[in-house]
Amino acid sequence: MTLFSDPLCPYCHRVRMVLAEKGIAVDVVDVDAQSLPVEVLDFNPYGTVPTLVDRDLRLFESRIIMEYLDERFPHPPLLPVDPVSRANARLFMYRVDRDWYDMMGRIFKGVEAEQSKARKELRDSLIAMAPVFAAHPFFMSDEFSLVDCCVAPVLWRLPALRIELPDQAKAVRNYMTRIFAWEAFRSSLTEAERELVTDL
Repeated sequence: MTLFSDPLCPYCHRVRMVLAEKGIAVDVVDVDAQSLPVEVLDFNPYGTVPTLVDRDLRLFESRIIMEYLDERFPHPPLLPVDPVSRANARLFMYRVDRDWYDMMGRIFKGVEAEQSKARKELRDSLIAMAPVFAAHPFFMSDEFSLVDCCVAPVLWRLPALRIELPDQAKAVRNYMTRIFAWEAFRSSLTEAERELVTDL
């Protein structure tokens, strides 16, 4: 099994978290998402990372890869068993992508005025979600899940996004302390990602 991964890509980061949590043996090939090798373009018609190759199977789109890994390697399970909770987890992963990842992308790639707007939107959204972060040890759950794998890469990048959370987001900061100490999170970090945060 081979994962083509950009060392700074948050979508690749969350797949690496799933691999680490499940202890899956995989060859991680570091690539530059802006200049992909021909091999990746052969496997993935969209020319994106992460791209997973498992024998004859070629997968792209991080959430599809994450769910495939969770189903192929069922222990520990990273989605709830019951359909309602599973659907809610998938819905929140979708919302994280549509909202927080979109805002993060606008900050990293946008012009200055757009960056400031997106920075405020992401900060305000995280503050508004503080009660959700406070409700359970993990995000919306008492167990580590795929949702945490989606949320944690955004939070790790807050210093690089120049976002500082105020006191009313203390529950978010507490969650960050817990999730950043989680073994699968620590071992999923690339050297480039570690350099994003110098004080941890």
